[in-house]
Amino acid sequence: MEKHRDTDSLRPWQKQLNEIIFGAETNAGKLFDIILLVIIVVSIVAVMLESVPSFRAKYADELWYTEWTVTILFTIEYILRLICVKKPLKYVFSFYGIIDFLSTAPTYVGLFVSGTNSLRILRSVRLLRVFRILKLGNFVQDSERLVMALKASRNKIIVFLFFVVMLVIILGTIMYMIEDAESGFSSIPRSVYWAIVTMTTVGYGDIAPATSLGQFVASVIMILGYAIIAVPTGIVTNDLMKTMKSPALNNRACDNCGKDGHDKDAKYCKICGGSL
Repeated sequence: MEKHRDTDSLRPWQKQLNEIIFGAETNAGKLFDIILLVIIVVSIVAVMLESVPSFRAKYADELWYTEWTVTILFTIEYILRLICVKKPLKYVFSFYGIIDFLSTAPTYVGLFVSGTNSLRILRSVRLLRVFRILKLGNFVQDSERLVMALKASRNKIIVFLFFVVMLVIILGTIMYMIEDAESGFSSIPRSVYWAIVTMTTVGYGDIAPATSLGQFVASVIMILGYAIIAVPTGIVTNDLMKTMKSPALNNRACDNCGKDGHDKDAKYCKICGGSL
């Protein structure tokens, strides 16, 4: 269930509108969400096709009408969402509220600033609503567990990234001392760039060591890169296993404060104490 379902102080027509827009339990709510998803998909396809020069030249008018039709519909939907919630600002600054705004704004901004049309692809994030519509509870719960694991691993990953940054700076400096400018190591920042590309096993090949010692150091960095890539995976996996052993989550949002992520057998909200 999506948040913003506190309707106690709303008028009857606002409550009914809230049930349709934010709820997926009624037939009207499901139909609204399905139509919304269809419009989102149409918009995404239109943005993608517009990036193809030959298609854009041939169907410029059709793409223009499609874009503005979708934009107007999204604008109306956004306004209706603000009308039927108790705290409009809370919705505006919520995750879905920001995404809904960003999916509409580029078209209007494009009237004054060129080059912003591609930002309309942000509408694809709105497809996340499919989890709520199709009642994919297991997928939602798994995603919540993954987020919990990432949060639990945050400090470890930050320390690890700090170590990696220091390592590439040191290795880049060493390569700057070993190699000369003709090989591409013309400065320490450029050498650090090479160290990052090499350690991450990307290997663009735009810079390469020429000396035997430099090639030896490069080989060590390449092997070290494989080991380093495995570290954050192990950290997140370990915390993910811990969250898998924790009690199952209840995806229902609290009607009082809108918070979700409660234990499956919880009867009261862990944030405000309200009944679930």
